[in-house]
Amino acid sequence: MTLPVEVLLGLYLGLLTGIVPAFVSGALGFLVRYVTGVTLPGFGVVVLALSIASVQGGLLGLVEPDIAQSPRLLVAVLVVLMLALYAHNEGDKLGAELPRRLSLSGLRQRTLSADVIELVGAAGQVTIRPTGEIRDMEGYPPLSADLRRTLRTGSWRLPADLPLSELEVRLEERLRTDHELADVTVSIDERGRATIAAAPSAGGLSRRVPEGKRAVSIATLVPTGLARGDRVTVQGDSRSIAGRVLSARVDRDDREPLADRESSAESDANRVEPAASDAEREPTDSPSPAPGGSSVASPGGVGLVTMTVDRSAVKPLLETETPRLIVRSRGTNRDFEAFALVKRAGYAIRRLTVGATAESVPVDPPADVRVLAVRRQDVDPDDRRQGWRFVPGGGDRLEAGDEAFVAGPEGTTDAFAEAVGR
Repeated sequence: MTLPVEVLLGLYLGLLTGIVPAFVSGALGFLVRYVTGVTLPGFGVVVLALSIASVQGGLLGLVEPDIAQSPRLLVAVLVVLMLALYAHNEGDKLGAELPRRLSLSGLRQRTLSADVIELVGAAGQVTIRPTGEIRDMEGYPPLSADLRRTLRTGSWRLPADLPLSELEVRLEERLRTDHELADVTVSIDERGRATIAAAPSAGGLSRRVPEGKRAVSIATLVPTGLARGDRVTVQGDSRSIAGRVLSARVDRDDREPLADRESSAESDANRVEPAASDAEREPTDSPSPAPGGSSVASPGGVGLVTMTVDRSAVKPLLETETPRLIVRSRGTNRDFEAFALVKRAGYAIRRLTVGATAESVPVDPPADVRVLAVRRQDVDPDDRRQGWRFVPGGGDRLEAGDEAFVAGPEGTTDAFAEAVGR
């Protein structure tokens, strides 16, 4: 036969014979690198591939004895060796990249794709947008057209360093608070696209009015920032009436007739609201907001305020011609005050997730940095709101995948968070 024909036959025999040696070389290279962390030498791969191929070639030589004296044998051997070395190289790469510590929680802790993360200052953020239609939830009434359109065209910015499960929890809480939903479920993929199923509030305005109180709407000048749960005092012609805000609405056009405003107030009052907890129904002197969250703060302007007052104050309030609204102080927010004191003292509190740099050995924080709370990576991902363990002594050691709150001098804390965080 001519030389080109012999080369083609050699390529054919090499591909046919090299399948088994390539598979064995790739599997062996992966196992050795994954288990021991050492790359299998190339010479061993060559010897192994030739040994396996020689068995197949010996069987082939029984069928065609002249093959050993033909050029096709050399071409076939070269093809077998190239296939085996290529398969070994790919198996070695896979063994090096595949995580050695696999768990169900680790598989659930998916993260965002790198190309959807936006760098804002020193931190990364991602814009979550809905995909597909906003679905209704079984057992609840359907969403209104306006609310469905609002959710469909909305977008939300969240920290990009959180796993997808935590992003889903945060977005659910934001939607539940901003739109007063009875229930909502969110599923986010690696591209930052959210699949949303939501249910409107299942209660009415009356469920948020405490026993012995009445809800009254008045047209007045609404202070900027007024929100549900704020304590207010209405100064009338002859007396002052105290109450608590249930909702506040600002007219887009201040020239709108008062009768139209009152009709709008009725539609606001009939708007479906979430059922309030027992703590929210009863007035409290605590400076913290009422459970269940407040509505979005009012932008300020002429509008309507719905508030709860005593039964005896309903008639005087409705007879007031020019009511003036005064917001009463609810005290200092102790959480913000505590953080302000920490910051003024030169300390900082940071939340971090320990990265792969600490995969081999636990991490000991610097002497002046304290661990306040830790959530281990093996916490059940279905129990996403639990799992935090507080560390009174602040001497806990951190491992790869742990989430933690740390506190200490601002510079040292930031450097530690940057060194071990991901």
